[in-house]
Amino acid sequence: MGRKERAEERRKQRQQEISLFRTIPYSDHQRWWNSETIAVVTGANRGIGFEIARQLCGHGLTVILTSRDSAIGREAASVLQEGGFNAVSHQLDVLDPSSIEQFAEWVQQNYGFVDILINNAGVNYNMGSENSVENAENVIATNYFGTKNVIKAMVPLMKPSASGARIVNVSSRLGRINGRRNKIEDSALRGRLEDVDSLSEEVIDQMVHTFVEQVKDGTWTSAGWPQTFTDYSVSKLAVNCYTRIMAKVLSDRPEGEKIFINCYCPGWVKTAMTGWAGNVSVEEGADTGVWLALLPDQSVTGKIFAERREVHF
Repeated sequence: MGRKERAEERRKQRQQEISLFRTIPYSDHQRWWNSETIAVVTGANRGIGFEIARQLCGHGLTVILTSRDSAIGREAASVLQEGGFNAVSHQLDVLDPSSIEQFAEWVQQNYGFVDILINNAGVNYNMGSENSVENAENVIATNYFGTKNVIKAMVPLMKPSASGARIVNVSSRLGRINGRRNKIEDSALRGRLEDVDSLSEEVIDQMVHTFVEQVKDGTWTSAGWPQTFTDYSVSKLAVNCYTRIMAKVLSDRPEGEKIFINCYCPGWVKTAMTGWAGNVSVEEGADTGVWLALLPDQSVTGKIFAERREVHF
């Protein structure tokens, strides 16, 4: 059996283990949440986002689904409502600062707080073995800046509690600094990204701005960027690094006001974004995000996970 076959065998075995985990209900003492616990899921009108919302509803939470298209969002929420779940929808375009502001104001007026934020809204224009960067600016703006701006708007609305509020960013192992497939070749940049003590929002912003400018002038191919799904990978690298920064910032909050932030890779999921070509079901793809959001003993922060396990940046 070759390396690829062994890796596929391990993946299938892990999926079977996770399927078993999902059949084990949370005990009463583990459930820090109830029907008044509010979770926001962005980009939740379809795919992984909708499935995350559905699973959270199934655990008894109240879920706010967001969608760029109001009508599509209402339709998605109505599907969950018809199943007896507590779900509502609201318009949110993560590319539009005014839309983010209006959403935050609506949440504050109608709910006052949020316990969980899951940043799922994102785009990827590459399919199969294609590696086009013609949409790089939009990919960076949506996946990184959109996620960052939603976090900044929602942190003031995160509910103080002994259990801590939770932020989960849907990301990718393609955005790892030292990934086997997508390693950043620029050793100086890699060093700046690895050093969490000196890592800053400005460093990440500069990285993505440099990438976009190099795409525009055609020099990106020789600059040491990831070679697989390049624009998507860079956007998720930025998300992963920003997660580490925010974990450090939020860790300074006093007890009872903690916010834990992590990111996770759902895998290559069979959704519209992958052209239905993935090898992971949407239920499996959503699982780790829901698991992270509901961890009974949430002491981890600033980490990246896949298949309910921490992976290295």
